[in-house]
Amino acid sequence: MTEIKDAIKIRARPTLTEPNMLAAWPGISNVAMIAASYIARKLEFKELAEVRAPYFFDPIGVMVRNNVVEEPQFPQSRFYYWKNPGGSDIILFMGDAQPNTKSYDLANTIVDAAVRFKVKRIYTCAAAITRIHHTEEPKVWGVGTSAPVVKELASQNLVQGGSLQIAGMNGILLGVAKERKLEGACLLGEVPNYTTRLHNPVAALAVVRVLAGLLNIKIDYAELKQAASEASERMKQIAAEAMEEYIDYFTEPIWERGEDESEEG
Repeated sequence: MTEIKDAIKIRARPTLTEPNMLAAWPGISNVAMIAASYIARKLEFKELAEVRAPYFFDPIGVMVRNNVVEEPQFPQSRFYYWKNPGGSDIILFMGDAQPNTKSYDLANTIVDAAVRFKVKRIYTCAAAITRIHHTEEPKVWGVGTSAPVVKELASQNLVQGGSLQIAGMNGILLGVAKERKLEGACLLGEVPNYTTRLHNPVAALAVVRVLAGLLNIKIDYAELKQAASEASERMKQIAAEAMEEYIDYFTEPIWERGEDESEEG
């Protein structure tokens, strides 16, 4: 396992009060990143540390501008912190991309940082792909690394999904946290199974509302509500277009029938 002193560059050494960590990467419907980036914009987070990307990512090429080759570019993976006047402080980790082959190593490095800064619980977010209709209010599912965490999430009226799989780093990080005896929880916002390729601020808004309660933060939802409303209209339009295509495919107008077929009818 990579040592934290090698894989992470510390940029600040604040004194934090029983911090929780929220970690997010791009995923299905981008629920996690929408939620995390919104919280980051609305609260005054400061830079804490960054992951040295070459330990976990391999460049797939380089850019050339005006015939000059540029240096290899890597996705950013950074930690931020916020001093919470209402309770436990928050460390926010945001990764631009998920590694192809070193997910477990990166997860351990992030848990190393969590241990270093005495994080008491790690939260991640994801999408719960369900048969919910796009006009329905999405619920939030909650899973935890232990029975006490699950019980606490249940007290917040979160859906208990039973057996499921959380793909990618948003899930792997919690598995490593459990290995390392650190509390963790994942909040999954419901996403209609026919809209998984669309960004879904509707599900992200539901997740942010739950996070605000769990992290004891006050946040203005107005901007995210507007994005959710616009996304709902897009989903409504896409659903209408899909229905039109379905009807056109399976319906034959009477004037396009052959003469013999018309007589038989």
